[in-house]
Amino acid sequence: MANIGLAARRGTNREVDDKAATFLHGSRTAKATTEITTAFETRIGSSSLCAFDTLLSEFRHHLYLSRGATTALLVAATEAITQSRSADVADVVESSSTKNGAPSAPTAVLENSMEQQQAVTETLFQPFQLGRYKLPHRMLMAPLTRSRARQPGNVPSPMNALYYAQRSSAAIIVSEATQVSQQGQGYAWTPGIHSLDQVEGWRLVAEAVHKGGGSIFMQLWHVGRISHPSLQPDGMLPVAPSAIKPKGMAFIENESGEGELVPFVTPRALETEEIPYIVKQYVRGAKNALEAGVDGIEIHAANGYLLDQFLNSGTNQRADAYGGSVENRARLLLEVVEAIIGVWGADRVGVRLSPLGTFNDICDQDPEKTFGCVAKKLSEYRLAYLHLVNPAIAEFEKKMEPDPRAIRMLDLMRKKFRGPLIITGGFNHDTAESWLKEGRADLIGFGRKFLANPDLPNRFRQHAHLNADDPATYYGGGAIGYIDYLTLAQERGEEPKPHVDERWR
Repeated sequence: MANIGLAARRGTNREVDDKAATFLHGSRTAKATTEITTAFETRIGSSSLCAFDTLLSEFRHHLYLSRGATTALLVAATEAITQSRSADVADVVESSSTKNGAPSAPTAVLENSMEQQQAVTETLFQPFQLGRYKLPHRMLMAPLTRSRARQPGNVPSPMNALYYAQRSSAAIIVSEATQVSQQGQGYAWTPGIHSLDQVEGWRLVAEAVHKGGGSIFMQLWHVGRISHPSLQPDGMLPVAPSAIKPKGMAFIENESGEGELVPFVTPRALETEEIPYIVKQYVRGAKNALEAGVDGIEIHAANGYLLDQFLNSGTNQRADAYGGSVENRARLLLEVVEAIIGVWGADRVGVRLSPLGTFNDICDQDPEKTFGCVAKKLSEYRLAYLHLVNPAIAEFEKKMEPDPRAIRMLDLMRKKFRGPLIITGGFNHDTAESWLKEGRADLIGFGRKFLANPDLPNRFRQHAHLNADDPATYYGGGAIGYIDYLTLAQERGEEPKPHVDERWR
């Protein structure tokens, strides 16, 4: 738990920290410069400007920032102090600028600050207002199912809290999909938000992320037909808009306590009078998430799960008010959105969609009409954001030209939804920067890259190497492939490597 303990140091000089954070995130006004200069002079004294290495180490740990970010802060403060102490600073820099031909600490700091300033010019590292939150950059951690909740009860554990805290440098974290009820569970060992123990588990996660300086939205989830009786209350059938069996396999826990793939079953079609209870499950989850202390909600309406099953004509063959026309098929999603806004407010609620998606045997006869209409309807709520699964993800990962149909869909969604747009899937540093500059998105989500690189923003800033992810450890298991991926600082021995009690289950 070393990283959480380190992050907890932020409470000592809160006022200085807040001013520093404001300064780093782009508020370079004269007032901010004066305030941060005063804070530094008060903290380090007037005769300590030459001790750059000591300051760099101290403030990096105190503020829980990367070396580059701390360097920028120190240099900016030094520049401000220079206005009134030009002679003293000149003497310090001149006397220590070289020693046996090697750059001194001040010179190294200034060189590093140039790299930091270059990174700041990239759109990826420009601040952004997302709902009520001012984000420091544009790199979001996308939701990733990891199947590591503590058993019994599907409860988030201290190990889960450490995992998220390690990645708190993301502009915002969207949690793994979290079932709103046992009926909504579709995979073994995924966390829920429908019991008191689960609320307390998520409170651990939220507090750990906040101590690391980050923010986290919880993704609320009901899988619908993508489940199995062994995961359902009393062994009942999974529910769906229509009784259509999906192709594929369900991931369950067998009698030996091991993960196993078994065929999906034919679900039971929901009765019309049952649908308000589905909405109530989401409301309960939203209220519990608020109690747990997370920062917002993302409604999972993508990837072939229940809300997506209602949206798509291939899985929705209902003849009531929730089937037939696009407006009817979107009705459940919009009822859920309105209900959760009633708990959280629109500026702390986002929705995730996957137009043109085929995952979990999903399809639609006219996806442009369907998702164009849905995006337009969602835009009317003034949500914090719309989050799209990139329909060109396969081409992106193969470094091929995107399918024109995918680009047309993304352009349509951008046009119809007037709020902040997030796109996730297949991006690297260069493609993310390019799409942001072209205005195709406002933020870019990264999933597997964040999984394997807890300090991904820092690595992108420095154009450093990336850790490779290990697919064999994606789902289930313990610390290996979960909290043992190293940051750059840990690789260099500058920070302790993560450790967790393996008795986490």
